[in-house]
Amino acid sequence: MRRYSLLLFAVFISVLLSGCGASGENEKKEITLGATVPYSDMLEKGVKPYLEKKGYKVEVKEFNDYVQPNISLKSGSLDANLFQHKVYMDAFGKENNMKLASVITVPTAPIGIYSKKYKTLDEIKPGSTVTLANDPTNLSRGLTVLRDNGLIEIDNSANPLKVSEKDVTKNPKNLKFQPVEAAQTPRTLDSVDLAAVNGNFALSSGLDLKDALVKDKLPEEIINRIVVLENDKNSKLAKDLKAAVESEEFRKVIERNFGEFHKPDWMSK
Repeated sequence: MRRYSLLLFAVFISVLLSGCGASGENEKKEITLGATVPYSDMLEKGVKPYLEKKGYKVEVKEFNDYVQPNISLKSGSLDANLFQHKVYMDAFGKENNMKLASVITVPTAPIGIYSKKYKTLDEIKPGSTVTLANDPTNLSRGLTVLRDNGLIEIDNSANPLKVSEKDVTKNPKNLKFQPVEAAQTPRTLDSVDLAAVNGNFALSSGLDLKDALVKDKLPEEIINRIVVLENDKNSKLAKDLKAAVESEEFRKVIERNFGEFHKPDWMSK
């Protein structure tokens, strides 16, 4: 009887262990990654090939707004996305009751000041109109670029990530600020003097990042990152995504196709 009991116990342990092994082997291999332009290209050229060598079947889905990529992540139609920085990720998660996690930061297109009327900042005439993105983070970034280049001054006590027109303390050229949807900023260049344009929208509209009069300097919390749901941050996919971005193949893609992008600290070492 004792021998029979030991045999049953051994069979139970064997089945349990084989079950654990099966779950590890059955990690999801058909995945969908979401991104805005040009990060969809970054995924296609720099991440997808690496993952496919690892046995994944990868689809890259392109979005044209900053809301649906996270909503799709929550619904399960995306496994990871690439379009947002930490400040946006944290704010979106809080407002939409989502727990999001950063996998790794990637080279990020800077906000630039563009103009069809002026070739240098010195040419800017008093009373010129500047369009800026109307969402808090990118509005702050646009104003900060103007400040860093001596066009305005900002209250030192203002939250650097939430600066608005109300925080402008000096405006010697009497610039007129016109906030619009971030995606619309490139289209305003035909009707205004200057526009602070996010790099991704600049590229998608045909602007060359090299043509920006000046660009912003990005702190780490404003660097874009691959994002997953909090529950998936230690998954096999998250680890493989991180390895893909850290690979030499990814670095070559960046050097070849995204040379004007601001690199995160870890990539500059």
